[in-house]
Amino acid sequence: MQIRVKRLPHASGLPLPKAATGGAAGSDLRAAVEEPVVLEPGRFAAIPTGLCFELPAGTEGQVRPRSGLARRHGVTVLNSPGTVDCDFRGEIQILLINHGPEPVTIERGDRIAQLVLARLVDCEFEEVDALSDTERGAGGWGSSGLQ
Repeated sequence: MQIRVKRLPHASGLPLPKAATGGAAGSDLRAAVEEPVVLEPGRFAAIPTGLCFELPAGTEGQVRPRSGLARRHGVTVLNSPGTVDCDFRGEIQILLINHGPEPVTIERGDRIAQLVLARLVDCEFEEVDALSDTERGAGGWGSSGLQ
């Protein structure tokens, strides 16, 4: 599937999103910052990618964290997964937060998140008086056991 991408001037010279391996689910998104951004512990910032997408109708782009940033530095996507609607044509910005104990510097071209394309199911919601029974029922957090 081909995705149309508009590159903004501040993303000049950066690669387009690409999966790192043949089996990768996501395509890496890079920081299109003009100057390094320092994320202090507990702080967050919107990091520009300099890219706008034309996603196919019936899909969404899911912006997900990169596991390496999370493991090494405690940096993740604040609204994970972030949703890019198929009718959005603006610049994709990644809302990163530093949960780690040390400041983290985001440099131009750093891989900061990944984009996964997902198909959507069109649905309508119907109000009813009762729902079908299941083994779990209304059991919430932890109700399925510890193991």
